[in-house]
Amino acid sequence: MPLPVPWIVTLFVACVPVAVQAQSMQARIERVETAAATLRDVRLTLDWPSAAPEGRLRLQADDVDTGALGWRFRRLEWTCPLRRETREAVVRWRCEGPVRSEDGAELHLSLLIDGGSVDATLAAGPAQVALSRPASAPETTRIDLRRVPAAWVEALVRAGWPSARLTAGALDGPVRITASTDAPLRVEADLDVDGLALETEDGSIAADGVGADVRVALALPDDAVEAHIDGSLRGGDVLIGTAYIDLPDAPVAMGLDIARAGDGEWNLQRLHWHDGDALRVSGNARLTSDLGIGALDLTLRSADASALPERYLSGWLGMSGLAGLSLTGGVGAAILLDAGTLRRIELDLAQLDVGDAAGRFRFDGLDGEVRYSASTPVRSAVTWQGGALYGMPFEAAEWRLDSGQGALRLREPAVFAFLGGRVGFETLQVQPPTGAAGLQMQTALRLDALDVGMMAAALDWPAFAGTLSGRIPTVRYADNRIDFEGGLTMDLFDGSVEVSSLSIERPFGVLPTVTSDLALRGLDLHALTGVFGFGSIEGRLHGRIDGLRLVDWNATAFDAELHTERTPGVRQRISQRAVQDISSVGDASFVSTLQGRAIALFDDFGYRDIGISCRLRNGVCRMGGLRSQGNTFTIVDGAGLPRLDVVGFNRDVDWPVLIERLAAAAGGDVAPVID
Repeated sequence: MPLPVPWIVTLFVACVPVAVQAQSMQARIERVETAAATLRDVRLTLDWPSAAPEGRLRLQADDVDTGALGWRFRRLEWTCPLRRETREAVVRWRCEGPVRSEDGAELHLSLLIDGGSVDATLAAGPAQVALSRPASAPETTRIDLRRVPAAWVEALVRAGWPSARLTAGALDGPVRITASTDAPLRVEADLDVDGLALETEDGSIAADGVGADVRVALALPDDAVEAHIDGSLRGGDVLIGTAYIDLPDAPVAMGLDIARAGDGEWNLQRLHWHDGDALRVSGNARLTSDLGIGALDLTLRSADASALPERYLSGWLGMSGLAGLSLTGGVGAAILLDAGTLRRIELDLAQLDVGDAAGRFRFDGLDGEVRYSASTPVRSAVTWQGGALYGMPFEAAEWRLDSGQGALRLREPAVFAFLGGRVGFETLQVQPPTGAAGLQMQTALRLDALDVGMMAAALDWPAFAGTLSGRIPTVRYADNRIDFEGGLTMDLFDGSVEVSSLSIERPFGVLPTVTSDLALRGLDLHALTGVFGFGSIEGRLHGRIDGLRLVDWNATAFDAELHTERTPGVRQRISQRAVQDISSVGDASFVSTLQGRAIALFDDFGYRDIGISCRLRNGVCRMGGLRSQGNTFTIVDGAGLPRLDVVGFNRDVDWPVLIERLAAAAGGDVAPVID
């Protein structure tokens, strides 16, 4: 670490009056104490031959400790030719030469003492520190920095922020240090910072490529720090916990007052941030010693929210699976948090549009207020003009809200049109994060006659037809998981599909996971196979799909059993194409009562029963049918003449292969072949 100028000066001023009294001298001083530093084991050697124009001075100190400023140097040494000059009856001393220490590279120090005033310049390549200490105010030192590496002032920063490390950047500007025995050390600076990079030991805070023009006033009373910072930031990246800030090239005005005693809390008495129309912030905060939020009182306003996701919210959005979120319109917020508990939120929305980059949701024209209170009752209301869920549009809605006693509640049901039907939130209660508990939400949901055909078209599914209805008395969200209590009923293919035990983990995050049970009752097989292009089967289908698990919307586990049941007035017939498709999908063959070539004369066949099952685990489907024996299983029990049975001969089928076969059969890629 490079040696700072003031402490070399302190050492020189303390020792040179002794040295110049002799032509040749050696001195050893056990301890030198000043208001700014303590020097131990100081050694001075001066050789000045008679009649010589200059002498040779060597100053050494085994240890230099700057106390509150945090610098400490071992085995410090400065060697220089010492000259005595007289100008206008004033004696001046000048010495220039290299400075070395065990902890840093070699620097060049030029020092001039003129009637008690001190001027010095420390240089290393393009970096230069110029120091001036007037005789009239010896407790004050002025330092001018020019292209000085940020690492040179790391010790000063760490005096108030012990875990910080400055890894890059350069500083220009004046610094004034005031040190006296009866007052705290004070540092005032007006700095131009270029390309600053820093990080904390635990990596929770970091910055890179940051430019700044800042005014700093720092006081270091005993075991404490007080700082006032004002100025502007330009460009670069900042990481604070999970918050990532991409600073614009245009200046962002900022102000900060900080106080801390010992290892206690950080008291941010003033916070100010002004980034044009993108974001304005004002308030105060109290942070724990590990930079957790103990208290917060902030007011935020964005007249143009379009820059917020990329510039300020990308870290949080990425963790929530919402990377690429878009915002347009205006938004404001007031937040009060104390003792780690949210006390109040006031959210103002001004024609705010919200869009998900993945197309999962969209909200248009959010407008109004959302008020949350942990104590005093408050009321608010918010509306939206419309939006879409996975490409399926929904219409306008109004939400009237009450809050108090730590929860936000729906005052009256909110209903809006969706998929040709209606969606109603009968109740809603939201509890913000408190302590170790995250956001929690509970609602009662009603779906009335949603058009499954419209849903299928929007999701690029086969052309289903039917409606979806149901009431779910309780929907709970907690720990990034949604649980549905109750069930939904879809009227499909003249039958019904009942959905129960439905839950969704990470609904908008990475790898969303869905679990559910389904019951199928009386589905018209002729309509169903017609939609899927899977030959033609007449009859009624029943069954269950239990323990269904979808990861990123792909099936990874389930226990499925499907079968037909005789229904009065409904024929049970199966076409040649359907037989061939079933055979190709299930590694099956058909067995008939007639010669194979004679079967080709028939378009369809009667059957008594159809049954098939699949237990999916670890990418393998364990197949079954009406009857299973060894590695065979019966899928179709024929009836009448010609009688035709379909039997599978491989019970363990790779799931991706099975999916490919189903897709090929539905697409008509498997042509019927009758031997």
